[in-house]
Amino acid sequence: MTPVERRASASLAFIFALRMLGLFLVLPVFALEAARYPGGDDPARIGLAMGIYGLTQGILQIPFGMASDRFGRKRVIVAGLIIFAAGSFVAASAGSLAWLIAGRALQGAGAVSAAVTALLADQTRDEVRTKAMALIGASIGLMFALSLVVSPLLAAHIGLAGLFAVTGCLALCGIAVVVWMAPPEPLVHKDTPRGRFSEVLTHTALLRLNAGVFLLHAVQLAMWVAIPALLVQAGLGKDHHWWVYLPAVLASFVVMGGLFPMERRGYLRAVFLSAIGLIALVQVGLLLTAGAPSLAWLAFLLFVFFCGFNVLEASQPSMASRVAPPHARGSALGVYNTLQSLGFFVGGAVGGWLAKSVGPQGLFAVCAGLMLLWLLVAWPMTVPQSVHASKRALAT
Repeated sequence: MTPVERRASASLAFIFALRMLGLFLVLPVFALEAARYPGGDDPARIGLAMGIYGLTQGILQIPFGMASDRFGRKRVIVAGLIIFAAGSFVAASAGSLAWLIAGRALQGAGAVSAAVTALLADQTRDEVRTKAMALIGASIGLMFALSLVVSPLLAAHIGLAGLFAVTGCLALCGIAVVVWMAPPEPLVHKDTPRGRFSEVLTHTALLRLNAGVFLLHAVQLAMWVAIPALLVQAGLGKDHHWWVYLPAVLASFVVMGGLFPMERRGYLRAVFLSAIGLIALVQVGLLLTAGAPSLAWLAFLLFVFFCGFNVLEASQPSMASRVAPPHARGSALGVYNTLQSLGFFVGGAVGGWLAKSVGPQGLFAVCAGLMLLWLLVAWPMTVPQSVHASKRALAT
């Protein structure tokens, strides 16, 4: 990477890390703490409070992505972080579950993922973009693991309201990173012709990636409806779940490091499809162990899940940015992140319903089926060739 690429990757990964840490901090304790609010005796409303963030994210990712194409990435990112912080402070001051839902919805309205990803794509070359996206994926995974450790400790001292206040402060720190740490954005989006939005919606490769990111995050959130209860059933107290999560996430980073040499050797498609298959096998393993869970087996399955998940989190947005028309990159990544957010919403809402209706075995069976469906959809994919590789091929 060039110095500008390293600076862009580090600063934008830091923005993602601050924002995602704030989001993840509330997840391990949300269901338990939200039940204490007036109106919190309804599990369906608690599920709505968890998932509505993804719904408003999904609705606004495309407008934010299109706005970043027209008005500039940094302006849109700053505006989104301000909205996200405002939603966090509304949730922090909520006196009832209804106001908590409103705060979560406003948090989701700060839909900056597409603009951040597009800015990173603008500032990196094709041949290093997967590595740059992997830094963002690694930051998300690390923040998830960190939140599992510190969230119960913080919640014991400052409660759910305090966690939301911390989330708002982290978002404001993200604004400082955008303004003073991120490199100046390139001006290409202001002078290049703008394509039709239909280009994004009818692009076959993008459609495959959009379907994949929806299914991946629906399965991810649906899994976590049942996994904490399985760990408790296996004999691990809820305050010690990080004993399993943290080593699994950290060890998976080591495996993810093997993605880059495999990509350079032309095996990215095989790695990508293998990662989907691994997550499908994890769902089958969870289905088989759900009746009498073993702690060691659950720990192994979660390690394998994070291996596959981190590879997909790094490679999918990189491929989406490479196959998208350059003049509509923000719009394309807006659609991509919309499907990602809707996956969170559907995973939380439907996962809770499945766990209640058919139990964890039925939940994991559906998740396994969805991953196999994705494998079929992704199978005909071709990996986009980098500009550098294309020139080298023409030269030979």
